[in-house]
Amino acid sequence: METTTIPVTLTQSAKEEIRRLMQADGFDATQHLRVGVRGGGCSGMTYVLGFDGKTDKDDHFEIDGISCIMERSHGIYLMGMEVDWQGGLNSRGFTFNNPNASKTCGCGTSFAV
Repeated sequence: METTTIPVTLTQSAKEEIRRLMQADGFDATQHLRVGVRGGGCSGMTYVLGFDGKTDKDDHFEIDGISCIMERSHGIYLMGMEVDWQGGLNSRGFTFNNPNASKTCGCGTSFAV
């Protein structure tokens, strides 16, 4: 298992929500938490956060026992980013605090570099 520098951080609430998802019935324990980006969204790039299998393009890292993967080429966009979970009534979901983003949009899942 290849290990690299931890490029992103997860807040305590994000870790709790991810662990809750991993404990759901039918969760495939061979999957890793994928953190990444893809083209699109209002500002040019959109965050990717979900469970996926590791490929030869990925770096592997662990955050408090949570197995994470990220495509090596995405590090330039995501290094130092913090992922948080908002569980309130008005704002529910994962949020991304990315120091590399030159601008973000109102939805909070799209950014530009």
